[in-house]
Amino acid sequence: MVQSIDRAMSIIHVLVSDENKPHWSISEIADQTALPLSTVHRLISTLMQYGLIMQIPETKQYKLGYTWMEIGLRLLDKIDTRAVARSVMELLASEVKETVYLSIPHGTSAIVLERVEGPMTVRIIDNLGERIPLHIGAANKTMLANMDPAEAKNIVAQLIPDPEAQRELLDRLPVIKQNGYAVSYGEKTEGTASIASPIIGYNHKVVGALSIGVPSYRITDDRLAVLIEKAKQGAKEISLKIGGLP
Repeated sequence: MVQSIDRAMSIIHVLVSDENKPHWSISEIADQTALPLSTVHRLISTLMQYGLIMQIPETKQYKLGYTWMEIGLRLLDKIDTRAVARSVMELLASEVKETVYLSIPHGTSAIVLERVEGPMTVRIIDNLGERIPLHIGAANKTMLANMDPAEAKNIVAQLIPDPEAQRELLDRLPVIKQNGYAVSYGEKTEGTASIASPIIGYNHKVVGALSIGVPSYRITDDRLAVLIEKAKQGAKEISLKIGGLP
C-alpha cells in the first residue's frame, strides 16, 4: 500500500514539475518516474477514478484533475483567519506601540474579531464581538470599498437614509480601494483615529480588515504615513497567508 502511494505521488509530482508543460504523455510519465509503463497505466487509471488526474481526449495526454482544486478550496474555507492574523497583529502592535484590530464583515455590520493591545498607557479599546455599522470607521470603509459595488451600494442604502450622504460615501469608496487603506477620525469615539487596510482572501474577496487605533493627539503627518504603510503591509501578509492573491 505504501509503495503504491509513493508511486502515485511520484506521478503527481511529474504533472506539476514544469509550469510550461501542462500535459504529459504516459511514456513521458514513465520515463520521469522510472516506473514500468504498465504500472503507470494502472496507477493513472485509479487516480482518474477519483478525479486526481484527467486525460485530454484529443491527445491522450494527462494533467491534474479538478479534485485538487476542490480539496484546495475546502482547505482555504477552513483556514482560521483569526489564528493566522494573530501573529501578524502581535508583531504590528509591538512595532507601532498601538492597539491593532481584526474586523470581519457580517451583513450590514462588522464584528471586532481580535485585538492586540499596544503598550501605551493611553490606548484605544474596542470590545471583542462588538458590531459596528459598515459605514463607520476606517476598517469598515476598506471592507465596503473592496466589496462588489452592487453589494456595497445596497448596504450603504440600508445604513444611510439620506441619498446625498449615500452618494458621498459611495464616491469615496473607489479611491479607498485604489489607495489600499482608509483613515478615519472620531467616527465612532471622539478623540480617536483609525488607520486600516483590507484583508483580501481567495478570488479577491474581502474577508476582513486590519486596523490600528490611535488617540488623535498622537497623529502627525510623519506618524500617519508610517501607520498607513504598516497597516497595508500587515493586511497584505495576512491576505497571503489565508490564500489571497498578491
